[in-house]
Amino acid sequence: MRNVEIKARLRDRDRALAVCAEIGAAPQGDLHQMDTYFRAPSGRLKLRDFGDGRAELIHYHRPDVAGAKLSEYEVVPCEPGLAGLLSRALGVVTVVEKTRTLSLWKSVRIHLDLVAGLGDFLEFEAALGEMDDEAAGQGQIAWLRERFAVRDEDLLSTSYLEMMLGDSG
Repeated sequence: MRNVEIKARLRDRDRALAVCAEIGAAPQGDLHQMDTYFRAPSGRLKLRDFGDGRAELIHYHRPDVAGAKLSEYEVVPCEPGLAGLLSRALGVVTVVEKTRTLSLWKSVRIHLDLVAGLGDFLEFEAALGEMDDEAAGQGQIAWLRERFAVRDEDLLSTSYLEMMLGDSG
């Protein structure tokens, strides 16, 4: 699967929620997520535990650049208990805990994330279908950046993984 995405510092959560309402983004509620990142020879590998008996194993490749970027990923539903096996087999790099307020606008997931130890962030993830080119996602992201007033200096190049390890992106 593929998407075009950005991550940015979120300066005003209330304003971002108001923009979601203004553009007609459908609120999906708050999700508690604990992401355990494992050592991987290629890309990033994490197990996302939702705290309700559901979990997903996610492997992805994404360049570490600020601004909109193409991400290729694979998601497999799994048991939360798989974290123990993967920890022993691969080793844990870090754990990221967050509360994600999710809204959907067209094919874009809008995330307002409160990350333990890091603060507030905004993510846009424009899903690309098999026949979609990257430009379609780039256009949606650009439109949202304008509506949410995301400044260049707010954009981040790294994932929460690297931020937890001390690279602020």
